[in-house]
Amino acid sequence: MTSTLPALTAVHAGIVDYQRAWDEQRRLHAEVADGERGDTVLLLEHPSVYTAGKRTEAWDRPMDGTPVVDVDRGGKITWHGPGQLIGYPIMKLPDPIDVVAYVRRTEQLLIDVCAELGLTAVRVDGRSGVWVPADERGPDRKVAAIGIRVARGVTQHGFSINCDCDLGAFDKIVPCGIRDAGVTSLTAELGRPVTVAEVLPVVERHLPTLLA
Repeated sequence: MTSTLPALTAVHAGIVDYQRAWDEQRRLHAEVADGERGDTVLLLEHPSVYTAGKRTEAWDRPMDGTPVVDVDRGGKITWHGPGQLIGYPIMKLPDPIDVVAYVRRTEQLLIDVCAELGLTAVRVDGRSGVWVPADERGPDRKVAAIGIRVARGVTQHGFSINCDCDLGAFDKIVPCGIRDAGVTSLTAELGRPVTVAEVLPVVERHLPTLLA
C-alpha cells in the first residue's frame, strides 16, 4: 500500500527482512539522489535482528554468539523485531546540509506521536532518540531510537518506536551503548496494548515534521 503526502510518499511495506529492506533503501536512495524520485519513507517491521552502527564497541555486542548485522548508519547496536515500527526516510536535505537539524525534526516527530497516544516523551541531552523521563518506575527509558546516514545529501536508515515488542530482546546487548538507562515500549508505559497497526497511521500523519 502506498499513500502520497505533500512532497512525501509513505510506503507501508509490512514485515520485511532486514537485508531486503536495506537493499531497497539503497535503491531508493540512488533514485532520490539522482532526482528520479521524490522523498519516500518506508514504514515496516523486521523479523528479529540486531544491527550495529559505526560506533559499536566489541563489548556492546551479544556474548552468546547471536548474529549481528553491521550497517553504515551512525550510533551503536540495537535490536529490531516484531512489535516495533520502523521508519526509513529517504529524503533530500536542503542546502546547506544540517544533519543535526534533521535529527531534531525526527525526534520531534516521535515526541508528537507519543503525545498523541497519551505518553509524555522528551529529548535527553547528550543522548539520541526519544525518552520517557525517570520517575518512580525507573531511570530514563528509551521508547524510540534514531540512527541515520546522509550521503549525497540524502538520508538513509531512520527511526524505530517500540509499540508492543518483546523488551527481553534488549537484554542481550547494551542498547545504543547506554548502560545507565532502560528501554521501554508504548505498551509498557501506557498500560494497554499499543500495536504497530495503531501507531502506524499516527506516525504517517506526523511525517511532514521531517520536512525543513
